[in-house]
Amino acid sequence: MTDDLDRRAAELDDAHAATDLRTRFLLPAGVIYLDGNSLGALPRAVPDAIERVVREQWGSDLIASWNRHGWWDAPGRVGDAIGRLVGAAPGQVVVGDSTSVRLFQSLHAVAALRPGASVVVTEPDGFPTDRYVVDGVAAQVGWRVVHARPDEIPGLLDEDVAAVVLSHVDYRTGELLDLPRLTAATRAAGALAVWDLCHSAGAVPVDLDRHGVDLAVGCGYKYLNGGPGAPAFGYVASRHQDRFVNVVPGWHGHAQPFEMADDYQGAPGIARARIGTPPLLSLLALEAALDAFAGVTVEAVRERSLSLTRFLRNCIDRLVPGTDFASPLDDAARGSQVAVRHEAAYGIVQALAARGVVGDFRTPDIVRLGVAAPYLTHADLVTAARALREVLTTGEHLDPAWAARNAVT
Repeated sequence: MTDDLDRRAAELDDAHAATDLRTRFLLPAGVIYLDGNSLGALPRAVPDAIERVVREQWGSDLIASWNRHGWWDAPGRVGDAIGRLVGAAPGQVVVGDSTSVRLFQSLHAVAALRPGASVVVTEPDGFPTDRYVVDGVAAQVGWRVVHARPDEIPGLLDEDVAAVVLSHVDYRTGELLDLPRLTAATRAAGALAVWDLCHSAGAVPVDLDRHGVDLAVGCGYKYLNGGPGAPAFGYVASRHQDRFVNVVPGWHGHAQPFEMADDYQGAPGIARARIGTPPLLSLLALEAALDAFAGVTVEAVRERSLSLTRFLRNCIDRLVPGTDFASPLDDAARGSQVAVRHEAAYGIVQALAARGVVGDFRTPDIVRLGVAAPYLTHADLVTAARALREVLTTGEHLDPAWAARNAVT
């Protein structure tokens, strides 16, 4: 029964050979890595790039590196590189700080751009940091928070809504929201569309400019492969930049930062969204990591991703009949992951990892299998599905060793 899966995997890998970018990554032998939607694999260019930064720039040129090696301009330069992957023209994306900080900053900017509005609409089951930040900013500016499912949102929009805040891809199930439709409905009501792209940037075409998104945020360490703690990015559509109020007016966002002026005056353009000194080593690691996308469009990555996730689901269907999938079957509604529901999900994830298939668990019952298309093959996914079958058949997921959960799941 499974020989035909191997044959089909080989055929699909041949068909998608042009987007097989495994040689651009340093992947551990014997591991099938299905957790790139949590921490991307290490791009081959990063270690040498960071060694040069440390030894040659920091080590030899010291503070002169801010000018000589372009450290000062890095937040905007790396932002433009990410902009290419999320459909933003140059000068609209800046990199630095965390997703939480970027979202906090963006929502306070919304409050200034929509001073008469009193409601923020968001999803009830969004990523926790997004919900916490929305609640926190709402308490600070006097908004009322309305929770609604995406399909309910258009019917709730009126002149009282300041913003709609949504994740492009559900972090648990992999459901891909209809960003063009929801953005259009939001803007038609006069509200601002704010998107979290953490689980789509680098994996799914976003086309921020084309779809009229107002503000967006995202992290650098998932599908962008920037490494643990890689800085986040913020997108501010050019039409809003002159009126963008930075709630954290750090000196890097000042119009003349080295004049050391007594009063804050925001810089023109996207630079006004800068805050303070960025973590340069992480920022430059992210810049080197983005070289993995050189010569490849995000549309081509998406085509490969859809083939991989579709095939993984088919393999699981064949090898583990009766699987309860949490992720959508429809290609158009699925991000770059396949999620399975099981009451022993945590044990399954641990048992798979013991077999060299690394995914992750999301409470209460999700086995999350992230598919970072550039460095996974269809053959890898047959192996992963077989490992899942063996884990469930042998009962490895019920091992008492998995009864106590790790601090990071």
